[in-house]
Amino acid sequence: MERFFGEAPFSRLQPLPDPFPEPVYIRLFLKRDDELHPLVSGNKWRKLKYNLLEARRTGQDTLLTFGGAFSNHIYAVAAAGRTFGFSTIGIIRGEDYGERETPTLAFAREQGMHLHFISRTQFRNQTDAAFRQSLRHRFGPFYEIPEGGTNALAVRGTAEILPEITQQLGRPPDFVCCPVGTGGTAAGLLASATTETRVIGFAVLKGLAPDCIERLSSDLPGTSFKAPSQILDAHFGGYAKTTPALIQAIRDVEARTGVRFDQVYTGKMMVALFDLCPKGFFPAGATVVAVHTGGLQGRSPELDA
Repeated sequence: MERFFGEAPFSRLQPLPDPFPEPVYIRLFLKRDDELHPLVSGNKWRKLKYNLLEARRTGQDTLLTFGGAFSNHIYAVAAAGRTFGFSTIGIIRGEDYGERETPTLAFAREQGMHLHFISRTQFRNQTDAAFRQSLRHRFGPFYEIPEGGTNALAVRGTAEILPEITQQLGRPPDFVCCPVGTGGTAAGLLASATTETRVIGFAVLKGLAPDCIERLSSDLPGTSFKAPSQILDAHFGGYAKTTPALIQAIRDVEARTGVRFDQVYTGKMMVALFDLCPKGFFPAGATVVAVHTGGLQGRSPELDA
């Protein structure tokens, strides 16, 4: 495992030359973290990297985490467990789907993950001490990874993105953009950014506060944010909500870039980005890098219709 993580190559930095209908005088790149691993891709690979190394260091052989029936995180932890020899337990929000099981949960089972379904009320109160004790009593010792994967070790992993970009460009980018869910990727970018780079987050959750990344830092010891940031709305109706207009807009971006996106995270960011760029949001001559955070396992079939 150490060898795999230690020697994995940088993900590609792909130029997107002239992707807009009209001239926009910026240099736009896509950081292809979706290509890091065929199953544990994007920001999930970054977030899990140091958590898995810590689990191995402390002698834990079971990973326990939380998520919903369509969770990219559940998918990634199940795949990582199978790849690196960990048993995995997924605490799933809501009822057992039975024969209507989602492709994500079916994949997790195929990878050997034990799925344990709890009520939505229990899930909201997952930090309750009695509930935590019940998990230990039921499953025995385990290494816990939070819902979405964001903790201090996850931020340590996502903090490696921007130094890679800087090395690939030969200088820091003027702007680096990412979708924002739990905030772990944006927090990592901020932790490693200097004042030369502005971090732009595109919130895919409705009602996500503009200061969410700054508030997150109070829960993540060791992070030090040096660069300015801005959180923009890109939820398009709410988390994982889609409309025919959004699906068509993502198709249009895919046609212009030749890259596939999901409709939950990176696709929404790219649609918002392609709306902002022609409006002069970024100054002429700026170097802008968008991070493809993966999530293609949750790509809607409508995008290929």
